[in-house]
Amino acid sequence: MKSNIKLLVAAGAALAVSSAAAFAGAGFDAIKKRGELLCGVSGALGGFSLPDSKGVMQGLDADVCRAVAAAIGTKVKFVPLTAQQRFTALQSGEVDILSRNTTWTLTRDTALGLNFTAVTYYDGQGFMVPKKLGVKSAKELDGATVCVQPGTTTELNLADYFRGNNMKYTPVVIEGTQETNAAFFSGRCDVITTDASGLASIRANDAPKGKSADYVILPEIVSKEPLGPVVRHGDDQWLDIVKWVVFAMVEAEEYGITQANVDKMAAETKNPGIQRLLGKTPGMGKNLGLSEDWAAKAIKAVGNYGEVWERNIPPLGLPRGVNKSWRDGGLMYAPPVR
Repeated sequence: MKSNIKLLVAAGAALAVSSAAAFAGAGFDAIKKRGELLCGVSGALGGFSLPDSKGVMQGLDADVCRAVAAAIGTKVKFVPLTAQQRFTALQSGEVDILSRNTTWTLTRDTALGLNFTAVTYYDGQGFMVPKKLGVKSAKELDGATVCVQPGTTTELNLADYFRGNNMKYTPVVIEGTQETNAAFFSGRCDVITTDASGLASIRANDAPKGKSADYVILPEIVSKEPLGPVVRHGDDQWLDIVKWVVFAMVEAEEYGITQANVDKMAAETKNPGIQRLLGKTPGMGKNLGLSEDWAAKAIKAVGNYGEVWERNIPPLGLPRGVNKSWRDGGLMYAPPVR
């Protein structure tokens, strides 16, 4: 009996050692050693990632990377990538995280050696046309020329939609975001298609000056496009950190924790959930391999999810819709921090 107990104790110790070894992440260790988080972004999509007049990257996707960098205590460097470059750049280690209006699909989450972490924007694909065409519905686009980027779910959904509606189209396939937009506005194609958020951004930021109202986003949404940050397979700790930083931003909005009041909340709150989130009750940081104030640092850097939204998305003219907190009838919902 004693020998069996000894065997069980030894097995438990071995499991603990192997679990600790599995927890240690080579990718995360490399980021810490470098002192800089390499964040792959579009760099050409207003509201999500676009440099301002001073060259500072602005947008929801950029702020997600800033929050992650703050939580782990590093700087952040933004690496603009095209749709075709993005997955190769992440797979090869050129970037540590891809935060680039990228749709979560089964194939991408399995066959590419990548992990999607959390949804930061629920979107869907649409179509935009010049108002002068008089088109009111996507069902009227039979025979149209359509500008689309390669290597995207957009390209696949486009083919599915036209085939499913027994319509024909001529694709005008262009790799770069800005080049695609320029082709549309110069008249090389009748239609441009991408996520509805992207169409709103293109209309607001890339249309000829003073001509945004000359372009119409058609009412049909033809796909589900859950967008969010992506990391490589093989580092569970890094996967956990990125997804829980996003969840912390969502949770902070539920609790009313903001960029301005996070220190005061951490010092004065009696709410057990807030105490765990902001590190007043220790343990959550240790579970991630971070300091106990990891979430407070992230929120202090960019604010809660609602603040990030309000800073970046309203100028595009988009309602928050399903991206509201679940308490307000939306889909933004974080697992409990406990």
